[in-house]
Amino acid sequence: MTGTEPLLVEQCGPVRWLLLNRPERRNALDVTLVEALDKQITSAEADPGTAVIAVAGNGPSFCAGGDFHQFLQLHDAGHNPVGFLTDVSACFSRIAASPKPWVAVLHGHAVAGGLELALACDVVVAADTTLIGDGHLNRRLVPAGGSSVRLPEEVGRGLSRWLLLTGELLPATAFSHTGWIRAIVPEADLDATATRICRQLADRNSPAQQRLKTLLHRIDGMPQEQALREELATFADNWSASSVADALRDFLAPPTTKAASE
Repeated sequence: MTGTEPLLVEQCGPVRWLLLNRPERRNALDVTLVEALDKQITSAEADPGTAVIAVAGNGPSFCAGGDFHQFLQLHDAGHNPVGFLTDVSACFSRIAASPKPWVAVLHGHAVAGGLELALACDVVVAADTTLIGDGHLNRRLVPAGGSSVRLPEEVGRGLSRWLLLTGELLPATAFSHTGWIRAIVPEADLDATATRICRQLADRNSPAQQRLKTLLHRIDGMPQEQALREELATFADNWSASSVADALRDFLAPPTTKAASE
């Protein structure tokens, strides 16, 4: 992908690739990049030909966080950056709630807002040399894009508190025991691995997958009994689709019947 836009888009079959394209700023998030990302959420969700959305970074890093230049410009103009960060948080929440799976492909640095973007995705793939951390305290900031909420859920209380309260950046391999990163590979293998994982997700694309993704988001943090009721309600909704019964009939049909129908 080439171009000067802050976000490059390429459709590869059922996978839509989004490339953060501010390499000179390590893909730091500014208004134009966040607006472009938000528009792509709407576009990808409305496109029946898109089953999976993958987000990666151009240049030396995935994303180094928010653009401090923009923070200071807002401040000098008499505006608190919280307005911009409200839009960032809302954008990431849309990704987390999307009915379609999102895959974050990390290399270089995934720090602060870059970490928060990855945390909003469903699946994470990382080069083994990627440095990952919250990093806000390194600049006397606190999180505003979700890391204080999502990081403990993904990596556990102890590790998340260490990362949040020290600002330390750790290599991707330090997260291997958490299960948060689906695959940690040499950078030379990153694109091929990410492509394979996206295809695995795309192979299961169906209304059932989208209902399940929506369910998983909805029941996150919900009391168990209520979550179980939501699960049953989702099953009932999915079962009402006639294609579900047809698929089961096809699966249960004797081999000779299947062969005759081909």
